[in-house]
Amino acid sequence: QDYFKQSTTRLHFIADKLLVTTLDMYREPRRMVEDLSALGLRHVGYGVPTDMFGPFVTACVQVVRMLTDDDEAEESFRWSLSLISRI
Repeated sequence: QDYFKQSTTRLHFIADKLLVTTLDMYREPRRMVEDLSALGLRHVGYGVPTDMFGPFVTACVQVVRMLTDDDEAEESFRWSLSLISRI
């Protein structure tokens, strides 16, 4: 909660970017590894503890679970986001 003190508009931007990024992991994995490495460094610079990534992934997957009954889509989203959180 202390790490999400941005405006609602900014949080919507983050959510949109998250969805695009998870899809791009399947479309352009090599480019995404480079982009995500840079994003990870920025998060370290912002002082975001890496132990917060797991709960963030869990929360995002729970939201997707509420929005779809497609188990394969949910699992694909979870896998991609989990991979992203480890880069």
